[in-house]
Amino acid sequence: MNAILPILGITGPIYLVIALGYVFTRQGMFAKADMQVFGKFTLNLALPALLFNALSQRSLGDILNADYLLAYALGSMVMILGGLFWARKVLGHSLSYSSMMAMGMSCPNSGFVGYPIILLSFGPVAGVALALNMIVENLLLIPVLLAVADSVDGQRGQWKQVLRQTLTNLAKNPMIWGIAGGFVLSWSGWTLPAVLGRTINLFAQASAVLSLFVIGGALVGLKVEGLKGTVSQIAVGKLFLHPLAMWAVVAWFVPIADPALRSAALLTGALPMLGIYTLLSQRHGHGAISAAALLVTTVGSFFTLSGLLWLLQQHP
Repeated sequence: MNAILPILGITGPIYLVIALGYVFTRQGMFAKADMQVFGKFTLNLALPALLFNALSQRSLGDILNADYLLAYALGSMVMILGGLFWARKVLGHSLSYSSMMAMGMSCPNSGFVGYPIILLSFGPVAGVALALNMIVENLLLIPVLLAVADSVDGQRGQWKQVLRQTLTNLAKNPMIWGIAGGFVLSWSGWTLPAVLGRTINLFAQASAVLSLFVIGGALVGLKVEGLKGTVSQIAVGKLFLHPLAMWAVVAWFVPIADPALRSAALLTGALPMLGIYTLLSQRHGHGAISAAALLVTTVGSFFTLSGLLWLLQQHP
């Protein structure tokens, strides 16, 4: 019991804020449309400020961890390939449906859920882990899955169009600009004027609680009825197989020397899927199944993340 209480002290506040977002939105204190506004604020201002702060205040050597980047990319690509094989070859689904399932199994919610969990567990390394995750997710995982989804069965996919759209989105993504700015400041050794630094810090401080509240509000109205088979497969893949793949990669292929970053990589694998999962899946008509999977996986992640934190406590 004494070992469990510190774990609940980490995961409890995280999921309590998510629950409050759900309850307040369900009761009408906030409209579901408000969550979109809060989400835009978090994605466009708060998280970029957080990433900028996390990177600009550390040395370049601490940030550019090639082992972490490689381990996270490899573990997630294993899940993508496994998810695609299962959905396409075993279950016989279309490429777009298979891509939706693989995305749910392999793309975590690093910003809205992962950062607060890792911050409470391992402190300032959370910002570095978030930045490295964003690089892998935006440059590799999501573009690959979107390219598969946009492919026509049995024909060549529209890779050039997907690549062009990906680069365009990256150029417009405030979080990428936050990462780039943080790298530049870390490399140059410059410091911001106090008034500007404190302003950025105010935005950064708003990211954790607001992002969790948005997750809760976004869950209102999602339903699971009639979708249990596929939903359970996606949830098992995301909450159990993805962290197992990350553990296998870190243990046998790409060891990460920093114990905090090593634990952050394992926790990242056990997170629920990214918040825009449903939006990306709606393009191909899979909005209902992806929304149901998001709901089940987010709720279930409370138990799996708590269990993983306990394991990391027992076996650092």
